[in-house]
Amino acid sequence: MPDRPVELAAERIVVSGLVQAVGFRPFVWRVARRLGLRGTVCNLGDRVEILVTGPEAARDALVAALWSGPPRARVLAVARQPDLYDGGPGFEIVPSVAGGVSAGIVADLATCPACLEEIRSPAARRHGYAFTNCVDCGPRFSIVSGFPYDRARTTMAGFALCASCRAEYDDPTDRRFHAQPIACPACGPRLRFVGPGAGSEGEAALTAAASLLLSGGIVAVKGIGGYHLACLATSDAAVALLRARKGRLAKPLAVMMRDAAMLEAFCRPSAAERQLLADPAAPVVPVATRADAPLSAGLAPGLDRLGVMLAYTPLHALLLARVGAPLVMSSGNLSGCPQVTDDAAALRDLAGIADGWLMHDRPIARRLDDSVMAVVDGQPRVLRRGRGLAPEPLTLPPGFAAAPPVLAMGADLKAAFCLTRNGQALLSHHMGNLDDAGVADALLAALADYRALFAQAPAVVAVDAHPDYRSHALGRRLAAEAGLRVETVWHHHAHVAACMAEHGLPADGRAVVGLALDGAGLGQDGTVWGGEVLVCDYRAARRVGRLAPVAMPGGDVAAREPWRMLLAHLDATLEPDGTDAAVARGLAPALAGRPLPVLRAMIRAGVNAPACSSAGRLFDAMAALLDVAPARMSYEGEAAMRLEALARGADQAADSAPFGLRTRDGLAEIDPAAMWRAALRDRGDGVAPARISASFHAGLAGAFAELARRTAQVEGLDTVALSGGAMHNAVLAETLAVRLRAAGLRVLLPVRAPAGDGGLALGQAAVAAARMLEGV
Repeated sequence: MPDRPVELAAERIVVSGLVQAVGFRPFVWRVARRLGLRGTVCNLGDRVEILVTGPEAARDALVAALWSGPPRARVLAVARQPDLYDGGPGFEIVPSVAGGVSAGIVADLATCPACLEEIRSPAARRHGYAFTNCVDCGPRFSIVSGFPYDRARTTMAGFALCASCRAEYDDPTDRRFHAQPIACPACGPRLRFVGPGAGSEGEAALTAAASLLLSGGIVAVKGIGGYHLACLATSDAAVALLRARKGRLAKPLAVMMRDAAMLEAFCRPSAAERQLLADPAAPVVPVATRADAPLSAGLAPGLDRLGVMLAYTPLHALLLARVGAPLVMSSGNLSGCPQVTDDAAALRDLAGIADGWLMHDRPIARRLDDSVMAVVDGQPRVLRRGRGLAPEPLTLPPGFAAAPPVLAMGADLKAAFCLTRNGQALLSHHMGNLDDAGVADALLAALADYRALFAQAPAVVAVDAHPDYRSHALGRRLAAEAGLRVETVWHHHAHVAACMAEHGLPADGRAVVGLALDGAGLGQDGTVWGGEVLVCDYRAARRVGRLAPVAMPGGDVAAREPWRMLLAHLDATLEPDGTDAAVARGLAPALAGRPLPVLRAMIRAGVNAPACSSAGRLFDAMAALLDVAPARMSYEGEAAMRLEALARGADQAADSAPFGLRTRDGLAEIDPAAMWRAALRDRGDGVAPARISASFHAGLAGAFAELARRTAQVEGLDTVALSGGAMHNAVLAETLAVRLRAAGLRVLLPVRAPAGDGGLALGQAAVAAARMLEGV
């Protein structure tokens, strides 16, 4: 009988974190071999396990290297314990072991420079191949169907590797070693074009799509997480046609650039924006365009920034190279419906919009809209979490690891849910608005998908306190079906708690001053809030200040028709006779010809005119005064975004508009009456609207900063957390941050979770978890 292998003193090293689909095992293999170590490495679903023997100094060096890992890895813990090794003389990668994943999988990665060079090189085997990728780039979350992350558990399972690809896949020295989406023209996915004339495949499909685009047509392009609707961004006619067919009247359209050279030819990004655009997440980033750039005026009506992204797949890069001009890449869906991912649905649902379809035969495992990020206050911040960011986890602050798992349902607008487990928060990708057709079903399907993939079984369901929210009802239904506890969380408390959580404030830490500024959310007194100063810890929030409330004539309709809020604010300041005089002088043309007596009767009777303290509605009213708001908004935030763009266009620094500070009903209150009088006076004096807008932003920021400073002084606090959708306004957020820091306060702004409702679920989860820890 052969001799038994000799058992050697060894240790077992377990690495937890974001270690799936990032080339972690090949990384360990290379480091261990370089250090002369023996042993094995394998995936265990939610972690990587290493059994290693060799000199202690070499093992210590391996562990030190593990903390950095390959570029896209995020190591959360490295555990070491003694063991024995009786294997072979080298260091090997051994087969994975099935298991759940609690820390997540890496998001989809933009094409790396090496793969881009390869598809452009005529001598390369993958020249012109639209599905080229390696361990450093390509689809990940959009194709995975199970864990551990191996090819058999992705939508690439149906594409058997050819001999050449298999050799690369099996070679630890190759950059495609265990790259699960690996493919080439001989064995991988293939393009297909459906449209005018005969169908085509491969390179001919790209040529047909480019030809249609260059002729002014619209092409549905199958991407990583769903279909886009593409057209020439330089053609007014093509952009107008896309808007008309899709029913997208004014909402900004994202534009894709071929590369950095094309970006610079059409736009003026800052250094920080260039860096963000080149990130492997490849988000859409709002940037300034060049005045002489031949871009369609219809891309972002009324705005001074255009949302752009760089081509993030070989397919996009090849298509843009053929077209030679920027392309609109708008979500491929019927207006108000989720993005299309299925080929048959694309042919059916987009038939009235697209003139042709550029398709491929690799299935999409889950829908992922493009992420949106912006540089605000000098740092990249997430505005919409989607492809390239989800599902990478957020580490919860100290003290939360012992909390039971939580499912938080988020809000109705910009819906996203959050799962927590073992001190990690998994904030989902953007789902859409739950009032839109099909979005609620899509959210429930995504929730089941996430829970299955990440093996999460919640002990409590957190919901917004508003009983009429669809997310509230869905959460209660899920809790009732599973016999789970329900935690209701006030809307603005959740906003502030989300900011606290991502900045690592401990579960039992001190309270902060929270500035929660948004459009609307149910307040603890039963009224509509949206301009709040709170004192918050994770378990509770206490309101200490607010924006002075005014009526919302018409209720929810006032959130869509800014002139209604202008009437309410001017009447509250001037009385109706004063407002009528201003209209007669031409100072408020948005109110001319409106049914003012009817709305005033509603306000007097208190019928369908609820009081609100909303910063968002104040922005709407000012936008209406300055004639940059439409009579009826076609998308949420339209008036405020136009007002922000107007402020950035001011030709000189503006003085701060006057806002009063007073006490009413036991609360500190910001009174905008003096601001409205000053704005009307400036209108009469012919002051430029841009300067009035800049003055308004500066004054409002100054008033909230002063109220926060006073609150911090009275409460003995030193930290202010800024949150709510108004913090997506860079002019407001940056001015607030500067004023607060000047007052000696620490300022927290959301970074990885959206400040608006897209990040609300993270705050709900943190609040519910903290209450569970305390046993509330």
